[in-house]
Amino acid sequence: MKKLAIIVLALLAVFMLAIGLGSVYIPPLEIVRAVWYRFFGAGEDISGAYIIMWELRLPRALLAFIVGAALSVSGAVMQSVLRNPLASSFTLGVSSGASLGAALVIFAGMSALFSLPTAGFLFGMGAIVLAIALASKMDGRLENNTIILVGMVLSLFVNAITTMLMAMRREYMERLVFWQMGSFSMRGWEAVAILAPVAIIGIIFILFYHRELDIMTFGENEAQLIGVNMRRVKWVLLVASAALTGSAIAFVGIIGFVDLVAPHVVRRAFGARHRLLIPMSAAVGGGFMMLCDLVARTVLPVGELPVGVVSALVGAPFFAYVYFAKRG
Repeated sequence: MKKLAIIVLALLAVFMLAIGLGSVYIPPLEIVRAVWYRFFGAGEDISGAYIIMWELRLPRALLAFIVGAALSVSGAVMQSVLRNPLASSFTLGVSSGASLGAALVIFAGMSALFSLPTAGFLFGMGAIVLAIALASKMDGRLENNTIILVGMVLSLFVNAITTMLMAMRREYMERLVFWQMGSFSMRGWEAVAILAPVAIIGIIFILFYHRELDIMTFGENEAQLIGVNMRRVKWVLLVASAALTGSAIAFVGIIGFVDLVAPHVVRRAFGARHRLLIPMSAAVGGGFMMLCDLVARTVLPVGELPVGVVSALVGAPFFAYVYFAKRG
């Protein structure tokens, strides 16, 4: 209970900082007044703080939280299903497929058929479905090692196609590279309205499988003896996790490490029971993503860093510490 209270307070603090800090500082009292004005329409004229909060910072902070939550839950499920602490949707080709979709939209002028988020989602989902289908054809039991190896090979192949397109259309390379590094810039309430229900439904859907996930962590043979249909459950959970990742990166680009860091932190603090692991991974991952975005937009005097760069700079050494401290 104490750990839960600490996380809740930390989330509130990060959320207030994400709204208050920036080129224009908004004190906590002004934030409270703006919220009061929004819901009750009473108070002094606070148009400046109101516009900055409700049109710029609040939707960006909420979107960062939702993206971090979706990626973290996806990573937690992938690591449990594949029994690999380094597993994630990106390992199985979601990022490479989404990059290819974005490249086709940007380079080939497919915007009349697909928007950038739509192409990123469809190609990302297509990549992981293809990886699982190929692994299923090669190995009827759908062993974890087969899934990971097929995903890595497919990811490398799709990345090669994307690199070839970049070499052919260099004039669009900068836009694609920036998209691949991830950013919450210029994202508003529309993105929040679309992504929030998708993430909530996806996380709740995965929570229904918390018992199967608990059983699968003990091994495939044990799970089958208990009566878990491993093939079907793997398909369902892997595709659901990929849908969460694909939906998140479709709007903001590719952001790494949050899906590795948050689940490991939660496992060390709360244990491996998925009934608690999944919602706490969402909370920790969302807070971590808000913090990364806050750093990305405030660390430079002019402009901002891609949030994927910040998450990698913070997440890579932190993940190394979390992972190797157990062995230390």
